[in-house]
Amino acid sequence: MHEVVNGIAQRDGVELTVIPRGTGCDFARSLRIPHNTDRAIEVALSGTVRTIDLGRATYRRWDGVEGHSWFANVASAGMSGAIAQRANDTTKALGGKVSYVWATFAVFARWSNSEIDMSVGAEKRRARMHDVVVANGPYFGGGMKICPDAEPDDGAFDVLLIGDLTKRDLLLTMPKIFRGTHLPHPKAELLRGAEVLVESDEPLPIELDGEQPGTTPARFEAVPRALRVRVQG
Repeated sequence: MHEVVNGIAQRDGVELTVIPRGTGCDFARSLRIPHNTDRAIEVALSGTVRTIDLGRATYRRWDGVEGHSWFANVASAGMSGAIAQRANDTTKALGGKVSYVWATFAVFARWSNSEIDMSVGAEKRRARMHDVVVANGPYFGGGMKICPDAEPDDGAFDVLLIGDLTKRDLLLTMPKIFRGTHLPHPKAELLRGAEVLVESDEPLPIELDGEQPGTTPARFEAVPRALRVRVQG
């Protein structure tokens, strides 16, 4: 899906259809596209067209060169980039949800937080954080409803800053994330805006729709009405 979006973004007359068969299927979940294959095919053939925003990311590629990519659902900088890589490198035999939960705890156990400088529009923050989540849609990580109120066609991102969590914080909060009831949280802050900048002293992995193209410094910009998707009527 990520590769197709990067091929058709902002192209007139092109519509994206999705048959959810990936690890997380979070883009389909965010747009309420059925996970049942037969029903998803019906939507692909005769669904309603919804025009959504896209995110445009600028970052440092792994080879050190500046990179540019689109994302349709969620981007992030920090621990979640390493989690996505861990999930992609392991077996999916138990399903996407279990893969992401296992990867979350495995990476968290060894992760060392960094001081992150970030801004959302005029709002600026510097703190030790696990993650900066830039959400165009509400779901990521195999069904985590990380930003419950994110809408993919409102011209802005919901941006969740995840602070310096303890293991106890993670254990208590994880079940709530799948229900979308984890906010407000004393170690998290939710902001909204159309442009997000993230920098850190040490390069942090970024994640775009489950892919890991590089590291910070990174800029995420909302581009309104950039993709046409077939969804349920």
